[in-house]
Formats: sequence, C-alpha cells, structure tokens
Amino acid sequence: MALQPIILAGGTGSRLWPLSRELYPKQVISLTGDFSLLQTTVQRLSALDGVLAPIIVVGEEHRFLTKTQIQALGLAADFHILLEPMGKNTAPAICGAAAYVIGQGRGDDVLLVLPADHLIAKAEAFAQAVAEAAALARQGRIVTFGIVPDHPETGYGYIARGQGVQVESFVEKPDLATAKQYLASGNYLWNSGMFAFTADALAAEMHKHAPVIVECMTEAVATGKPDGVFFRFGAEAMAACPSDSIDYALMEKTDQAAVVEANIGWSDIGSWGALWEVAAKDDQGNAVYGDVLLEDVHNSLVRSEHTLVATVGLRDTLVVETADAVLVAPMDRSQDVKKIVDRLKREKRPEYHVHRTVYRPWGSYTTLEMQDRFQIKRITVNPGARLSLQMHHHRHEHWVVVSGTAKVQNGKLSILLKEDEATYIPSCTVHRLENPGVIPLELIEVQIGSYLGEDDIVRFDDEYGRVQG
Repeated sequence: MALQPIILAGGTGSRLWPLSRELYPKQVISLTGDFSLLQTTVQRLSALDGVLAPIIVVGEEHRFLTKTQIQALGLAADFHILLEPMGKNTAPAICGAAAYVIGQGRGDDVLLVLPADHLIAKAEAFAQAVAEAAALARQGRIVTFGIVPDHPETGYGYIARGQGVQVESFVEKPDLATAKQYLASGNYLWNSGMFAFTADALAAEMHKHAPVIVECMTEAVATGKPDGVFFRFGAEAMAACPSDSIDYALMEKTDQAAVVEANIGWSDIGSWGALWEVAAKDDQGNAVYGDVLLEDVHNSLVRSEHTLVATVGLRDTLVVETADAVLVAPMDRSQDVKKIVDRLKREKRPEYHVHRTVYRPWGSYTTLEMQDRFQIKRITVNPGARLSLQMHHHRHEHWVVVSGTAKVQNGKLSILLKEDEATYIPSCTVHRLENPGVIPLELIEVQIGSYLGEDDIVRFDDEYGRVQG
C-alpha cells in the first residue's frame, strides 16, 4: 500500500492575469521563489515516507512545458504524465488517474491528490498531515485536508466538522458576514482541494454516486495510449464523460468522508491579493518584483517583467506589467481580475491565451513586432533539438543567426549557418531548423505574407507528435 502522489496540473489561474495565460498557466510560473509552483509541489514530496514517483495529470497543450519543468529538477525516479485531450474538471481527472493505477494492479495504493499550484510553507506539518490522512485512507475513508482558517475568507469553500474526523458538510464560498461566523465558531475549515484515498475506495464510492464518470474514465484508460513518459486518455471516452468537480460528484454525497486538520502554511495563491499576503514585504508592506521604483507607496504589490515600473503615492494597489499588458487595480478587487480575462475571451483578443513568448518542446519564440503583412520573432532552439519538417502556404521567412549554429533544410538544400549568416525560405518550400550545437541557437525570423497565423503550418514529420501549433 504505497503512497502514490497524483498532481493535478490543469487550469489557467485566470485571476493571476496578465502573468498567467492559458498557454502559460500559474502552476508553471515562479511566483514565490526560483522554482515554479509545480516544481515546488514535486519537491515537497521527497520528505514523505513510502512515496512513489508522481503521476501528473495535465492538458495536452501543456505536456511539453510540464515535462521540461519536471526534468529540470533532476529527479532520479521515473514519473508519468497523464494527458487529458480536453478539460473535464477534477472528478474525471482524479478518476482517470485512479483507473490508471488500478490498471497496473495497484488498487490498494493510497492516492495523495494535490493541486500543482498551491503554496505550503510548513513542510514537517504537511508530512504529518499526509501520514494521518494515509492511515485513514487505508481504513477505506475518503479523506480531505481542511486548512485551519486565520481570517474570514470569502474566496474558499468550507468544511463543517462533525464528530471526530467525520465531515458534517461542505459549504459553498460564503459572504463576509457568514465567513466571520464560521471563523468565530471554530468548527469550520477551509476546503483545500487536497485528498487521500485508495484507488479502489475511490472507484467504489464513485460507482455509487457518479457511475458515468468512473465508467467513462475507466474506458479512457483502457483505450489510451502510452508515449514515453506520457499516457494519453482515450479521447472518445473522455469526450463522453460528464464534467464535474470531485466535491460535487463525490465529497458532498459520500458517507465515508473524513477530514484531517492541516495547519501547514497553506495558500492556493488564487489571486494577486493572496500572493501579496504570503509574499515577503518591505517596511512599508510592499511586495516588489523586478525593476521597480516606489515613492510613498504602502501595502501594494508591484511586479515588472520587462521594463521599469515607477509608482507614486499608491495605497493597497496591485500593478503588474508584462510585455503586452499592464494591470492596475485596488488590492481588494483582485478577485475581479477574472472579469478582465472573460472580456478578453469574448472579444477574441490573444492576451488571455498567450504571452509574446511562447514555449515549444524544442525551445521558444518571442514576437517582437507584428503588423498586417509582416512579423518579427526571436527564436530559441535548445541544444540538440529541432523543429518539425514543415511548409507554409502564405508566408515567406528570412532567418538570421544571432548566436550558435543552425542546421537548415531549405527545400533540397542542407546548410549550416553560423553567427551573422542568413537564409531565405520562400512560401510552399519544405524546411526544417535544427540546433546541432551544445549552446542555445538564437535567430531572428522575419515573416512576410498575406497570412501569418500559427495554423499555417503543414507538418510532414515531427518527433513531438504534433499536427498543428
């Protein structure tokens, strides 16, 4: 009965826009230190007894970024990444992971379900809470972790405690007056979204309360396909699966729910306000990141990613700058940032989806300039990596090497380019870019044509299994 961590790494963290985007979500961002939230979640596991290498559940579009971040930790143990062809909320993700473990004959393993984007400051207290939860899970209980509240919070759901470890009920996010009552009673805990149960116990309870979900995800595993460290759930089976949270599908219905009180220095960092609360601050209560100048500023969060940000006379304000967006808001309205993201989606603006820098399995590209008929990009190719063999119908490309060495297939020609050397690739020409060197390849690409979208790519060969993008 080993301890099998299941890390849920989906979601976009829309309340942390403009830093968090759909293709670069908060769990892969370094918000509180040198490592991303996903990386710190994985590192946290090393202090646990009897723990196996993690299973990470993630959306297809984040697969390579997730893999790169985990590999950067230099873990000796193997890990597995389960790929969701579509987002279906937490209940299908957890059931899919459980079915995957059961399929390996490990139904009695304790699954420790952890969101990838939470902060836990007290490592020893966390390990103690996990040990207590695992013991209950081995008794057949469906265990949730309840966080001891230290203020009346309206952004979290609550757990009402019953006798002993029994859960009396789960409560929706309250208004401020109700949250104050919960805090004063001492009988309510924040719902952390962390769980522990055996794979078999979860499957049995899901069959009672949400049978379609567990059946669909069992089929998604049966029809899924391995690909190195990746395992893709069957798309047809998962498409048929209802979308629901584990709270609604199971926790509010089961009579096996137990709660472990966890005073572990927890935050879900669900908003800029939440990040300010846990961040290191100066003598004036300011959390500052990047190239920032403050003059008479108090109790604010100011973050610069690309350029100098200067502020004067601010109180209780957040200011966040990225290459393509600036957010300014009162700290107590930080939960409303999601409204901006919703509006960007309705207006079909790209700023909710991508940054100017987009990460690919081979490296990254940064859009430096974009106009109707041309755009300029900086392309970085990792040592030993190569792009797909491809062709564009509507654009011509000019490549200039800035540093490193480029191996280029340009039609029937194969050439090596070094610093300050260039090549031109006409439209409808099959081409490929590769870095044969041991240092990153940097080049400037100028695209000219009637259509410059990323979907104007016809791939003939791709070692990363992509069709588009």
